[in-house]
Amino acid sequence: MSALKPMPKAHAAPATNRQDIDVWLTYYDEIVDDRQLARLRRLLSDEEVEQESRFYFADDRKRYLVTRAMVRMLLSRYAPILPEDWAFAKNAYGRPVIADTIANAEAQARGLSFNLSHTRGLIALAVTRGRELGVDVENITARTVSLGVAEHFFSPTEVAELSRVAPDRQHDRFFEYWTFKESYIKARGMGLSLPLNRFSFRFPHQNAVSISIDPDLHDQADRWSFWQCRPTADYLMAICAERCVDDAPTISMRKFTPLSHEMPVITPFLRRSEAC
Repeated sequence: MSALKPMPKAHAAPATNRQDIDVWLTYYDEIVDDRQLARLRRLLSDEEVEQESRFYFADDRKRYLVTRAMVRMLLSRYAPILPEDWAFAKNAYGRPVIADTIANAEAQARGLSFNLSHTRGLIALAVTRGRELGVDVENITARTVSLGVAEHFFSPTEVAELSRVAPDRQHDRFFEYWTFKESYIKARGMGLSLPLNRFSFRFPHQNAVSISIDPDLHDQADRWSFWQCRPTADYLMAICAERCVDDAPTISMRKFTPLSHEMPVITPFLRRSEAC
């Protein structure tokens, strides 16, 4: 059976330099055709197919399948590599990265970085070149939280600020903090090995965000830029990207349904670093 080929160059992604960050959004519940899912499965490695089968719930199996195929298809927009030929490795903290065998063999794959996040109903993939980045997306209508969770994971400053928010706003404010914190630890590539209570976010005014970092984490606040938006009313997403000497990055978003269609997503940023 013939392999699926990358989409034509007419659909090529715009991120070809350090200034650009592309965010791809896939609402995997919209994929209901088993034949379409079977075609996506043919892009996966044997290990990925085996991993898919290990998930107990059908939603988890589908999300995993679409996520892995989505990554392969979209990375082929940035380098002339067939989706099924991409190889991945993990860093010391378990974060997926493009394997050296691929980057060393294909010049356009060098310096390419990506980060994934998924929640109930939505997968987000961020792609850029020459900078570290992280993305986190949460279905804020499908989850409930309590201040006890914040007290366990947030910094004392964040907990105090959250307690002063009106009760009907605490749920949203919790996830404003949470998505920013998740995007930062993912951009660092260290996951939950970074204590969430050792760095703090604050909101200087309605549309701004800033971070302060404990010196023990060996990082500088001015190394990073942040953005936050709601792709739809149900979801909140945060992006963290390493600052470079070039101009502020251009962020583009597209809704992507594998083997079907794609379209631009225009949504305002609710908060962003003031220097962006």
